[in-house]
Amino acid sequence: MKADRIRLFSFNTPQMRAFHMTWIAFFLCFFGWFGLAPLMPLVRADLHLTKEQVATSVIASVAGTIFARLLVGYLCDKFGPRRVYAGLLALGALPIMGVGLVHDYTSFLVCRVLIGLVGASFVITQYHTSAMFAPSVVGTANATTAGWGNLGGGVTQMVMPVVVVALVGFGLTEGQSWRYAMLVPGGLMLLMSVLYLRFTQDSPESKDAKANTGKAKGSLLEAAQDPRVWALFVGYGACFGVELTIHNIAASYFHDRFALGLKEAGLLAGTFGVLAIFARSLGGYLGDRAGRRFGLDGRGRFLTAMLLLEGIGLIVFSRMNAVVPAAVTLVLFGLFVHIAAGATYSVVPFIKPNGVGAVAGIVGAGGNVGAVLAGLLFRSSGQSTQTGLLWLGGAVIVSAALAATIRFGRVSVPSAAPVEALPAE
Repeated sequence: MKADRIRLFSFNTPQMRAFHMTWIAFFLCFFGWFGLAPLMPLVRADLHLTKEQVATSVIASVAGTIFARLLVGYLCDKFGPRRVYAGLLALGALPIMGVGLVHDYTSFLVCRVLIGLVGASFVITQYHTSAMFAPSVVGTANATTAGWGNLGGGVTQMVMPVVVVALVGFGLTEGQSWRYAMLVPGGLMLLMSVLYLRFTQDSPESKDAKANTGKAKGSLLEAAQDPRVWALFVGYGACFGVELTIHNIAASYFHDRFALGLKEAGLLAGTFGVLAIFARSLGGYLGDRAGRRFGLDGRGRFLTAMLLLEGIGLIVFSRMNAVVPAAVTLVLFGLFVHIAAGATYSVVPFIKPNGVGAVAGIVGAGGNVGAVLAGLLFRSSGQSTQTGLLWLGGAVIVSAALAATIRFGRVSVPSAAPVEALPAE
């Protein structure tokens, strides 16, 4: 039976074990995925990378995730999240640790693509919590596990420079230190792979999800035929895609534009990621509240409002010319980025209840498509980062208009599905 409450301090039930194991696993994946981001000034110098090569590597780090997210959504429907997550953790750890062996741009680029595959962990996280929690709290559960996992992107901005400094203190050069530092997230992911198999199960009733394999057949195609899925695809690209982009460029942006040191730039960039500890969860909670008050359509309206505020905030951030107002604005618009991401996945479980993996995979891939397109804005040597941020803000506002088209109406769904009373609960 799905849980209708989130008992944060419990580890005794299958639902709460899945809740805690998913966010910890996602945290470690995010930590490894963006472990290189705050170290890019060192990597750039060590490998003699140009601005265009750095930007291309940033795009590569999120491009590989697009297809991986589509695939793992289907695999979760077919084999269950437990085995899929454990496998992804183990395989994803290899390029994260292996990147320390590269010595040229080509091998570095290949590693960045392979490292990006761990971003598919997000889809498994959302799938697993959707399977464990009832409609009244599923948005909050999804947003909280994703948000606390995303926190890894902020923590890595703060921790990895400290690890590098510690390694230099032990006698390593800066060129060696960033390589050895990547062993930390990779090793933790390998350990988590074993623990995930040991402590989780696929559903409240069963350790394996073989009974669900029949439902998965054709679900990806069916999900792709629903225009609401593509509206969420674009919307998630405009919030999570922006989040990924800021994680990748923020430290370098503060370092280059405001002449901050590596640690100071990393700390400021990390404040953006730390917001995930509560802001994404808040988005899911408010999405659930909007659903109870206004029905399923209320969830879509709330998402629209958050995307609009995010776009406006991003434009304001792009106009900041001093470090203090830039840092303050980063936090303010970052709140709406995380809230919008949480609100998106308060909608996803209700689009196609018997194919949550397929919908979550497509929408999740949208986040990475958004990050790839955003990365192209910062690749040109003839365009400033500020201008790229300005254009990005405008694109987010356009996505808000598309999110406003999401409607549910009076639909009939299976009684076992996560459904809210219409027009309101």
